[in-house]
Amino acid sequence: MQLDIVNNNNEKVGVLTVKDEVFGGRVNTDLIWESVVHENASKRRGTHQTKNRANVSGSGKKPWRQKGTGRARVGSIRNPLWRHGGTVFGPQPRSYDFALPKKVGRGALRAALAQKLKDGAVIVVDALAASEIKTKTAAEMLQRLGVGGKAVLIDVALDEKLSRSVRNLPGIEFVASGKVTARSIADAECVVATKGAIEKLQDVLAGSRI
Repeated sequence: MQLDIVNNNNEKVGVLTVKDEVFGGRVNTDLIWESVVHENASKRRGTHQTKNRANVSGSGKKPWRQKGTGRARVGSIRNPLWRHGGTVFGPQPRSYDFALPKKVGRGALRAALAQKLKDGAVIVVDALAASEIKTKTAAEMLQRLGVGGKAVLIDVALDEKLSRSVRNLPGIEFVASGKVTARSIADAECVVATKGAIEKLQDVLAGSRI
């Protein structure tokens, strides 16, 4: 598979050959789903909490004696059976994160990139850099490349000026190739990656077939 390499003015400057055994074949959507669920779960704060009988306000004194009153026995007004009592088995603060095998994560990233390549939604550029920190200049560059809507920009190392220029653009994410995830790829309408980033990802993903 060959991909055209363009510059910031969307002029063809070369050709990049990618391996079919890495980005070709069937796209495993199950891996993408599992990776997206894992990333979403890891970002959940998990700060929900209900008050059990130890947390609700109220005295711990026994309302009345155990026997002889004719009423049901009770030990505290914070009893869950009573109004304003504690909640039984309510949600408590916890982490929703779980372990995802590294091979699954890489397989999901490979599948997401393969799908974007099949859709023709990958633009390979020779470099992603800016001469000044200016949002308008970065927006014009993306417009020349034909990028509209959500997009993820990928480079081996982030250019500081471009990173600060695009961070105010809605739907645009600039990420290093070593930290890009299947969720970022799948959620974007367009992927803009440098030649070096594609080669780096290809080398990493070539040995993680699943």
